[in-house]
Amino acid sequence: MVRYLQLAHNEWDADAGCSKARVLDNFGREDQLDRGGVARLIRSLSRLVEPGQVLEASAGDELAFVESKAMGGAWVLDQLWAKVGIDKTLGGLLKGRRLDPRTERIVFALVANRALEPLSKLAATRWVAERVVIPDLGEVDDDACYRAMDRLLEVEDDLARRCTGRWPTC
Repeated sequence: MVRYLQLAHNEWDADAGCSKARVLDNFGREDQLDRGGVARLIRSLSRLVEPGQVLEASAGDELAFVESKAMGGAWVLDQLWAKVGIDKTLGGLLKGRRLDPRTERIVFALVANRALEPLSKLAATRWVAERVVIPDLGEVDDDACYRAMDRLLEVEDDLARRCTGRWPTC
């Protein structure tokens, strides 16, 4: 048996008193389907709706769209942070102190926040929790941010001295 595939839309025909299918596109024989063409059509149509709606339409009840967070800007800044060596330098300066092991990551999150979407320290905690992916850091609370800033102030001069001039030249 040979099957032919079409994309159709039902429209109400008031004169006939019923709906009639209007063919929008003929894809041809199923065994000769241009799967790349179908994929391009789906990508084009997907731009018209929200990401969650695309997921719901394609997966039905099997999957649910939970959230979407920005990642690119923070990822690039994290790569620069590591390239300059701020992560290791700050980690070394803070070593041996009683503190949250995430302190370096929290300081990075606050710096990334100022660079990408300047907010107060209080608002930055919501930014980290709700709107951005910070590598190796989940949610943080206000107290953790204030403690991290206190620790940063304790080592600020040493950190600046050790990291100055480390910017790689292209």
